[in-house]
Amino acid sequence: MTTWNGFFFHSPASFMIEIVSLIHDYAMIFLGSIIILVLLNLSYTVVRSYFSQTFYDSHLLEWTWTVTPFILLVFILIPSLESLYISDSCFYCGLTIRVIGHQWYWRYFYKDLFSRSFDSYITPSRDRQVRLLEVDNRLVIPTNFPLRFLLSSADVIHSWAVPSFGIKFDAIPGRISQFCFSSKRSGIFFGQCSEICGANHSFIPISLECVPFNFFF
Repeated sequence: MTTWNGFFFHSPASFMIEIVSLIHDYAMIFLGSIIILVLLNLSYTVVRSYFSQTFYDSHLLEWTWTVTPFILLVFILIPSLESLYISDSCFYCGLTIRVIGHQWYWRYFYKDLFSRSFDSYITPSRDRQVRLLEVDNRLVIPTNFPLRFLLSSADVIHSWAVPSFGIKFDAIPGRISQFCFSSKRSGIFFGQCSEICGANHSFIPISLECVPFNFFF
């Protein structure tokens, strides 16, 4: 869960968020290098009071600062597209869970195993262990097991977002969105609706409890 001094990604709990973190770090290498190079050049120009009209009017320089960004974007584009394809792929899923957004709660359906459903409301303030994030019925899922989620809404547009898993998908009325992931470790993970869906938008939290597969049944 993010705290007031959290500036980075959550500790990865799925393969999807690990890909996002790697792409972020990979792109920051290029961005950081460009920033350092520009600052060094700017500092040298200011300190030495040096300005060469011939250098800055050079056609070679114009070619360099046109072609170099293009090459850098290609180096960033290729792994980004690959990671996007991997994150959107859904090959084999052993369990399907349907999620329907309501004002102001979530309804979950275990479609394959139990054929049961339940509603998940935010807990009263006197019973909350975590502010605005604890619910009365957590969604329990097995770890190291491929899951498919079918996401929709019964009224307005909601957004089912759990940062620790790298998940943020919109729940749109009349449309079913699909995504897959697998939890890498056990624990309790929190999220919230990240779509401004009305006055009580902040009171529609998400709580996932990941347990080993032999404790799931």
